[in-house]
Order: sequence, then structure tokens, then C-alpha cells
Amino acid sequence: MPARSNSPNHFLAFLPPGDFALIEPHLRPIELPQGLVLYVAHDTVERVYFPHDGVISLVVGLADGRFVEAGMFGRNGVVGGGAALDGRTAINQAVAQVAGSGSTIETGLLSRFVRESDTLRMALMGHEQIIYAHTQQIAACNATHHVDERLCRWLMQTRDLLVSDTLPLTQEFLSQMLGVQRSSVTIVARKLQESGLIDYRRGRIHILDVESLRDSCCECYQAINDHFERLVGWRPNVNNHP
Repeated sequence: MPARSNSPNHFLAFLPPGDFALIEPHLRPIELPQGLVLYVAHDTVERVYFPHDGVISLVVGLADGRFVEAGMFGRNGVVGGGAALDGRTAINQAVAQVAGSGSTIETGLLSRFVRESDTLRMALMGHEQIIYAHTQQIAACNATHHVDERLCRWLMQTRDLLVSDTLPLTQEFLSQMLGVQRSSVTIVARKLQESGLIDYRRGRIHILDVESLRDSCCECYQAINDHFERLVGWRPNVNNHP
């Protein structure tokens, strides 16, 4: 199905024209610098975000101060949309892990429009379903798969969202998101570099062999993409070589 608007965000691009006309006058552009916290757990979610690029991570905080990523979204999703459906209280923290930009709308306004339009409500519910499916897949992935498979999956997901083979990621950041020791990430990154899959230097990872990196992912990379395609009609261009 062709996009209905020229928005870089998948949700906005594929809204029925009537629904887009409802919310478009109330959308505001926003910059999402790295490290920006959109909301934290138990916060009242005041705004809903539609990223155009960059990466927004949903993270879960632990008692010792660590955070572990439960899901990652960008141009393929909506962040905070559930607050417009069933209440405004956040259950996790949303933070910009890779800088980008997007559009945003007040939660109260979007909630009003959702009550007025069944198709808008269904579209938003589809994107909430993908959040549930995605976070459940990541939970299973973190519990059962090896660090090297998980790192490859994470790198491929980030590449898909940024549409770039150059990723601004440090090993310290990756260890936090994957919930492992930095030394474990160092070992895996070195192995991937020695195998010619990536080049890592100065806080940037450059993917050299996309097909081999994809083949090195755990099954969750494919499963997550299948969830996105089934629930919201989004799938990365696997043949894309920036």
C-alpha cells in the first residue's frame, strides 16, 4: 500500500487522509538530541512522539542504577502513543539513544482525536501492539541468546532505523543497552572486526558486511521484523546498502 502523506514517520505516512488532516495542524517539529529523556517510568506522558530519524529506546531501570533496553523505535513507530489510548502514566523510560528529529503532539489532543475516529484509534492500537510484541521478543532474546547474536541483532536494527552503515555507538553504551559487562562487548566487537563484518573506532561502528552480520543475528531479528510487517506494515529494505 502506498504512503498517503510524505511524512518520514511510518505511522503518519500511512494514516487515512481524514485522520492525518485531524492531527496534522497540531503536530510540532522537535529535535531529539542524544540523551534526551522523553519521559520516565511513572511520569505523566504529556506528549506523543513520531520520530523521523534517530533511535528512541524504551529502557527499564534497575535498583542498582543500571538500565536495560526493552525496545527500540524510530521512523517505524510511535513513542508514548499508549497514553492517548488508556491513560497517561508511563511504564518505562524513553530516551533518545541516537540523535534525530520528529513530530510531536499533545497527548490530550491526540486522545480527543482518537475518541472521534475509529480508524485513528485502530492505527494507534496497532502500534501499541508492536511495542508489546517487540518488548516480549527482546525479553526472550536477553534470556536465551548469546551476547554475540544479540549484538548483531542490535546493530542490524539500528542500521535499519538510521538507513546508514555508520552507527554512532560506543561499547559502553552497547553494554548498558544489552545488560552485559563492557568487557563482553569488547570481545564480541573485536571478533566481528577481525571477521571483517564491522570496523570500530572512535565511538563509531561502520558495518562492512551487511549480509554476514544479518546471518550472525539470532532469530529475534527476523521475528521482530515479522511482527512489524504483520501488525503495522513496516519492514526495512533488506537490499538497502547506504
